[in-house]
Amino acid sequence: MKSMNDLMLHFLQDIYYAEKLGIRGMAKMAKSVENPELKQAILQHRDQSQTQISRLDQVFEELGKRARGKTCAAMDGLSEEADEAVEEGEKGPVLDSALIACAQAVEHYEIARYGAMVAWAKTLGLTQAAKLLKQTLDEEKESDRLLNDIAERALNQQAAESGEEDEDDGEGKDESPETEEPPPKRRAKPAATKKPAPAKKPAPPPAPAKKPARRAARK
Repeated sequence: MKSMNDLMLHFLQDIYYAEKLGIRGMAKMAKSVENPELKQAILQHRDQSQTQISRLDQVFEELGKRARGKTCAAMDGLSEEADEAVEEGEKGPVLDSALIACAQAVEHYEIARYGAMVAWAKTLGLTQAAKLLKQTLDEEKESDRLLNDIAERALNQQAAESGEEDEDDGEGKDESPETEEPPPKRRAKPAATKKPAPAKKPAPPPAPAKKPARRAARK
């Protein structure tokens, strides 16, 4: 990304993917919740998301780009978290509270994305795009407020009173990542090789024995 136009397009493709994935996720959530008011809120927001995707199509058009999504790792992670709650939970107030939290995590992500794009569209002079994105931003904030209201009015209290006798003891393997990178492993120094001892020089041959000196003959 070398310009704000590139940045705008990147976020637009990101949120396009997120909205389409969210529609599938909300359909699954609606089947898993028990509270009728929560089910209605989820289905209502699912239908609303279709309109939001249509707005994104118009923003792509204003940018002169083809509408297409780009894999969003953050949204994939949030979707997996909701799936995990459904798989591990039982239908009732506790699961409903968990799914509200998962849905609000998605809303907060989308609010952050739409908020940034509204500001960038205004800066780039994309008046119509800014207006369309602001409409969706307001809807996301309202959906978050509604979910919060459902949770605080009754659902959280019902969840607190449900299944206390079967509480999980919380024991298990700690899967949290390390907060610091482990120090680099030191390479083991190669074992020193002993140099072969120099060969001993052969001892010199013994010196020849001296002959006794001859006495001079007397005259």
